[in-house]
Amino acid sequence: MGPKSADRGREVRQRLLEAAAELIAERGWSGVSTRMVAERAGVGAGLVHYHFASVQVLLSAAAVAAMRGVGESLGPLLERAATPAEALELLVASLDRYTGDDAVSVLFIETYLAATRDPRLRDEVAEVMAEFGTRLGGWLADHGVAEAGTTAAVVGSAIDGLLMQRALQPELTAATVLPVLTRLVETPGGAR
Repeated sequence: MGPKSADRGREVRQRLLEAAAELIAERGWSGVSTRMVAERAGVGAGLVHYHFASVQVLLSAAAVAAMRGVGESLGPLLERAATPAEALELLVASLDRYTGDDAVSVLFIETYLAATRDPRLRDEVAEVMAEFGTRLGGWLADHGVAEAGTTAAVVGSAIDGLLMQRALQPELTAATVLPVLTRLVETPGGAR
């Protein structure tokens, strides 16, 4: 396969992943078919199976890639923060763009539900969450937060929970939850 062929293959694969992520949010995990993904991506159905062993493998890859993309936004956020409280403020403020029924929120919710039935997907999602926790935990430890790893896990779980609850409780905005969550990152001596 030549360079142009490889580039086309990567481009088709990326279109399939994007189409699958969109369709998960629109139709639900079990409502997505190979034909739907192929049509949305503008390719023949055979290319779906050329790039992915099954539609379930494609959906898992699309969802995990989307989750990883959201998790990667933590890096620039931490670079801007000077204190643990500021990092938490930036992290929580970034949630306000999610309503709970937007495409990203629904994709996360659908993925968590599918992961309860698919051990491989559960492991992949757990890996994404662990990457987030490791990065945040390391940063918190460097900034004097006690039990930084556990704190990062609790903050991550709170963020996930808020993402899922926003459709049901739109009042759970950054301004509402930040004072509560900020207490999690207080450093010894009361500094934040």
